[in-house]
Amino acid sequence: MKTFFDPSAFAKRYIEEEGSNEVDRICQNTSTLGVSIICIPEIISALNRQVREKKLTKKQYSTVKSRFQLEVSDSIIITLTPAVISKSTVLLEKYVLRGMDSLHVACALEWKADLFVSSDNRQIEAAKRSELKTVLITG
Repeated sequence: MKTFFDPSAFAKRYIEEEGSNEVDRICQNTSTLGVSIICIPEIISALNRQVREKKLTKKQYSTVKSRFQLEVSDSIIITLTPAVISKSTVLLEKYVLRGMDSLHVACALEWKADLFVSSDNRQIEAAKRSELKTVLITG
């Protein structure tokens, strides 16, 4: 199964919080994992916020970052192409979405994901209405 993760859900794989177990379960049942290219800096940003808030030590950050980079290297990274930008524009005109959120949904659509996973209700709604199968990760 081709599963596309939005950073709001995928971060739960690296930051232990509500929904982390569900994300791990989905990852175990995924044959091909996809993320947008902007997922990478968004996850690194979230991890650095954890360091600033003293929820992660610098050593823990380094370990988690290495795990993230290893897993992402085995993933399909969907880039921002003219087709993705076009889909993003249509999504923004049809649904209440932030710009970055529309890009994630557009990447999933362009990649033809079997499953779209997010922790963002508006993103899930737009993905559903765009005929993607979705999972909302709470927490």
